Amino acid sequence: MTPKKQAFATAAETIIKNLQKRNMEGYYFEDSASCVKAITDMMEEGSVISWGGSMSVNESGLMNAIQNDKYTLIDRMTAKTPEESREIFAKTVMADYYLMSTNAITMDGELINIDGNGNRVACLIHGPKNVIIVAGMNKLVSNVEAGYHRVRDIASPANTKRLNRNTPCFHTGRCGDCFSPDCICSQIVVTRRSSQPGRIKVFLVGEELGY
Repeated sequence: MTPKKQAFATAAETIIKNLQKRNMEGYYFEDSASCVKAITDMMEEGSVISWGGSMSVNESGLMNAIQNDKYTLIDRMTAKTPEESREIFAKTVMADYYLMSTNAITMDGELINIDGNGNRVACLIHGPKNVIIVAGMNKLVSNVEAGYHRVRDIASPANTKRLNRNTPCFHTGRCGDCFSPDCICSQIVVTRRSSQPGRIKVFLVGEELGY
């Protein structure tokens, strides 16, 4: 194990202990492949699964791993009208597993997320039976304030490029604290604990995943 991987493992051990204090479960894996296997082994055959937009979930290989007949998948991107979108979201709230990442995670085990429409953070907060969070160690920050900075000036500009949104951060590479119609930073949520023990499961990976 390289010194960098050793440092990741040590930091993850600290985070996992602090997640436990906050009623959340934490796991650490050196690589995405072992992480994805652990997650798919956890999800029972016949489970209903949905997800929020997440490059980390995609890059880890988890999205590819669930594309089979074992699970019932709810994909919000299949909606063709606002009415269909509402119907799909209603089903998502009742899913057995909701897959997502976190924009940042502190050493103390707090999750920081910024969302545009709010569907992702809504499901994180309440609804799906289990929330599976896949996060590379690049998401690690020292505290909530550093998490705000990371989301605004690192994650959000990259996501506006991915989504082709006409926002100040798309053009400058840093947050403009905007009210643009294309703004993806409508909701800012800090998860300091889970009211339901074990509902939120954080899978830390010793790789760089997502933005």
